[in-house]
Amino acid sequence: MPDPFADVTRSNDAFRAFLHGLPGVDQVGAETRVKVLGTRSIKTTAKAWAIDTAISMVDLTTLEGSDTPGKVRSLAAKARRPDPEDPGCPAVAAVCVYGDLAGVAKEALAGTGINVAAVATAFPSGRASRAVKLADVRDAVAGGADEIDMVIDRGAFLSGRYLDVFDEIVAVKEACGSAHLKVILETGELVTLDAVRRASWLAMLAGGDFIKTSTGKISPAATLPVCLVMLEAVRDFRAATGRQVGVKPAGGIRTTKDAVKHLVLVNETAGADWLSPDWFRFGASSLLNDLLLQRQKLRTGHYSGPDHVSVD
Repeated sequence: MPDPFADVTRSNDAFRAFLHGLPGVDQVGAETRVKVLGTRSIKTTAKAWAIDTAISMVDLTTLEGSDTPGKVRSLAAKARRPDPEDPGCPAVAAVCVYGDLAGVAKEALAGTGINVAAVATAFPSGRASRAVKLADVRDAVAGGADEIDMVIDRGAFLSGRYLDVFDEIVAVKEACGSAHLKVILETGELVTLDAVRRASWLAMLAGGDFIKTSTGKISPAATLPVCLVMLEAVRDFRAATGRQVGVKPAGGIRTTKDAVKHLVLVNETAGADWLSPDWFRFGASSLLNDLLLQRQKLRTGHYSGPDHVSVD
């Protein structure tokens, strides 16, 4: 626990007082801010850099009940060489799968430097006993996961049992061993931006390496005002503690325009230190295809049809 917050978690009442004492979020101001930043015009060289940077930040994801080892291997091949016709195209940051398929992804990505991310803790609902959640994490890590994407207990958070949520994240972090921990807040269920700020600080104080917006299974998922609040939280947390935490918006980010808006938001809110796959990720499946089509347009001068990229 960082020294400035050593007493914050001594009791649930103390934790509540701290979290509810955080500065309130001006929702209208947040919406106006992202609207203004969203009008920034990014062209030519800057756009090419943004597209390559966004590709390198993608957690290429498949989280369906129908997932098979074959689909995961196909996704891993795309992760390694997103554009088979252009070896200069960067690889993605990670492939994100269910924990039981982490071993398949690990084998398919061996030697590439691309991470395997696995969802755990009874994803996406988070409704299971702590023992089951921790077993889920350990199983995914044993299978080869480099990163664990856990979901918080939103019921506990919304009912004010902040210390329960904190203790569970701490336990999951310990179960991760050397694997990095991304903490999914499921912001679409938190309702207010004030709640998003509180959940962000809670997850960071508990040791999360990343805070993530959503499972992608709830609407609304990643929105720019939510991402703004989370970026402000990681910026302020580093200023207070010296520890840097990453941010991962996930769900609903499908176009290059969406990705570029997020990169502008990162630069203008948290700063250039976060413009790296080490500190910012996109949880996405369809986004990569649009990035590739836009990249090809910059390189060749014309648009390719949607059949030019693989359907995941």
